[in-house]
Amino acid sequence: MAWKVRKGALDDASRVAEINVEGWRGAYRGILADEYLDAMRPGDRLERIELRLTAPPPDTMLLAEDESRFVGAYAGLTAARDAGDEHPHLPTGEFAALYADPAVQGAGAGSSVHQAGVEYLAEQGFKHAVLWVFERNTRSRKFYEARGWECDEVVKEGVLGGAAFTEIRYSRGLS
Repeated sequence: MAWKVRKGALDDASRVAEINVEGWRGAYRGILADEYLDAMRPGDRLERIELRLTAPPPDTMLLAEDESRFVGAYAGLTAARDAGDEHPHLPTGEFAALYADPAVQGAGAGSSVHQAGVEYLAEQGFKHAVLWVFERNTRSRKFYEARGWECDEVVKEGVLGGAAFTEIRYSRGLS
C-alpha cells in the first residue's frame, strides 16, 4: 500500500485522536492497566491535539494517508521538550508521538510518517533527535532500532492509571 505524507490540519484532529487512543490500546496493553486504556476516549484528547495541529514551526504533525485519504498514522514533531534531552553540541528535535492505527500496522503508514518526520526535523535545522518509548514496548523499540535509533540508556520512571512504568530514551543523528 502506498502512503502519502502531509502536514496535519485542524480538521484532522478527530482522526488523530482516534489513532492516538487505538494506538495506545494496541501498544500498551499489558504495560498499562486495562481499565486505564479502556477508559480512554478520543474526545478527551481533542483539545491537546488541536493545539499541536495549530502550533507554529518547528512543531508540526505529519499524517500518512492512503489513496482514499484514509489517515493511517501520524507523527508529532517538535524541538526537544526537556533540556536534559538536548545534545550538548547539536540542535535537538523530538518525535513527541508516532502512532499507527492498529488496523494498518505493518502496512507502511508508520514507516512513511517516520521517514518524513526525520526529514522534517533535518529541514528545520535539527542535527540530532530523541524520542521516548516504554521500556517494555518491544515492538516499538524494534521499529525504531531498525530505522537507526539507538537506545542511550536514559530512563524515566512514572505511574499512569495506577501502573508503574519505565520509559527509555532513543536518539539518532539527522543528516
